[in-house]
Amino acid sequence: MSYVALSGLSAAQLDLNTTSNNIANANTYGFKESRAEFGDVYSNSLFTHAKTTPGQGVQAAKVAQQFHEGSSIYTNNPMDLRISGTGFFAVAKDRLTPTTNELTRNGAFHLNKDNYMVTANDEFLLGYQVNKDTGDVLSYEPSPINIPKEFGKPKQTSNIDVGVNLPAGGDLKDPALFDYTDPETYNRSTSSTIYDSMGQSYKLTTYYLKDQTQPNTWQTYYTVTDSAGEKPINIVGGDATAPTGHIGHTMRFNNDGTLASLNNGQNIVSEPLGTGANPIELNGADVNQTLSFGLQDATQFAAPFELTKFDEDGATTGFLTKVDFDENGSVLGTYSNGENIVLGRVSLVRVANEQGLDKKGGTQWDSTQFSGDKIWGESNKGSFGTISSGTLEQSNIDMTQELVDLISAQRNFQANSRSLEVHNQTQQNILQIR
Repeated sequence: MSYVALSGLSAAQLDLNTTSNNIANANTYGFKESRAEFGDVYSNSLFTHAKTTPGQGVQAAKVAQQFHEGSSIYTNNPMDLRISGTGFFAVAKDRLTPTTNELTRNGAFHLNKDNYMVTANDEFLLGYQVNKDTGDVLSYEPSPINIPKEFGKPKQTSNIDVGVNLPAGGDLKDPALFDYTDPETYNRSTSSTIYDSMGQSYKLTTYYLKDQTQPNTWQTYYTVTDSAGEKPINIVGGDATAPTGHIGHTMRFNNDGTLASLNNGQNIVSEPLGTGANPIELNGADVNQTLSFGLQDATQFAAPFELTKFDEDGATTGFLTKVDFDENGSVLGTYSNGENIVLGRVSLVRVANEQGLDKKGGTQWDSTQFSGDKIWGESNKGSFGTISSGTLEQSNIDMTQELVDLISAQRNFQANSRSLEVHNQTQQNILQIR
């Protein structure tokens, strides 16, 4: 019958279209090849003999996508992401409704004018908010990933942690002669940067002298340099006083070089920088700013003077200089003020049955009742794959196999065309019988 040959033509045409689509998307990032699947057709009734009933043709069962991984292409662009293993990226068309989203394996992202990570179609990449101190995900509620050009407001310096080794064999100095302007009256000095509430920087200088009047004891003094010059800063309740009235504190060590006491057990806190005995010109910043010093890691070993640690919690406004991603999908922003901030984490999504996903085009899919609900997670956790930065997943088609399939589909089409032609000729011959 002619419709048998017609069904064969239709099936061959579908196979040609599917194979041609695979070839056309050979260079589409994250594309998954499709395979046309067919089934034969049989029709039986009470008045037919099953053993002699021929088939009624072929029908298309499904165009199934194959979700095995494609090869990698390295781009050196940190915003190009690839998933090695199970999972999809989630993208949303509307920034304000991230719960309405689709899935993709195409990790070619960039920043839009508002510094959101988006696809080539301006769809927003979704991620999670994280605890900036621990890096842990706060909630698996997705939201668009934003990478701000500037990080936060300026923060004034409040706490300073210092690690220093003071040489046990250092020259003894007379504390009654200390003058920070005379290098002969102290052993060493160090300089560092602190910030006021507006982000303006100042030089903080620390002076160390080994007290000749007390064994294993060092006196420590501080100054801050503003636009008018270097000014002494006093320690509230400090247990060391220079002849000029400059108040510092002591550091006493045990016989093994470990720290015995700081400032006779009292906290080391400076007077307010803007209202002290020698007020610093803060240009409208917080005049009540104080500095709290932590020197618990100080030592006195038989080794050269060394500053082993200096951490302060102040910062000026920073501008984005670099973006990185780690294997957990964490977004790492580097700013010009030296801050390295975890800005969020890229979300990953999987479903129970990938074959049940609804194809949306643009290398995107959406969940259905056949795929199961979306399961949210993160890179390198559980059954989810690992995110790699600076690389993309290429199409997973095998060009050689696709060309072979194309030839096969073409031959099937020609054969069914010939079958239809023969059937038509047979009918014409029957009609011409007189």
